[in-house]
Amino acid sequence: TTLGNADEKIVNQTVEVAGKSWSVTCVNMGNPHCITFVENVADIALEIVGPQFEHHSVFPERTNTEFIQVISPNYVKMRVWERGAGATLACGTGACASVVAGVLTQRNENKVTVELPGGCLEIEWSTTDQKVYMTGPTEKVFTGVINESIMN
Repeated sequence: TTLGNADEKIVNQTVEVAGKSWSVTCVNMGNPHCITFVENVADIALEIVGPQFEHHSVFPERTNTEFIQVISPNYVKMRVWERGAGATLACGTGACASVVAGVLTQRNENKVTVELPGGCLEIEWSTTDQKVYMTGPTEKVFTGVINESIMN
């Protein structure tokens, strides 16, 4: 993820998207994330601004974009536009990147509940090893059988 110089740290920098100036912080979790903090995630026209962030010229490899509403230092709400997928109910790396961005911009603590449309995740950016840990629920959503003959 780049804005100008590829080696530059991207914290609270401005990018113009959809006729508006957005303050963004970019975090790489193995894939690029552009995080912006907003007053109310419900007010974001995700289907309009999401693709404009994803394909913006400052992101030559495209980017995932997280819109974050800070409820308290340890609780945030998130909506996400994933590059190549669009609006999704959840994004684990996006939740992790958002907590890191919140710490870098002094908006939240290092251990945060992230509320997504698909459910809540517990994210912690460890101060001892600098790793990001994610905990969340699992659900069995389907079972199936694959006919081995179609695999060849």
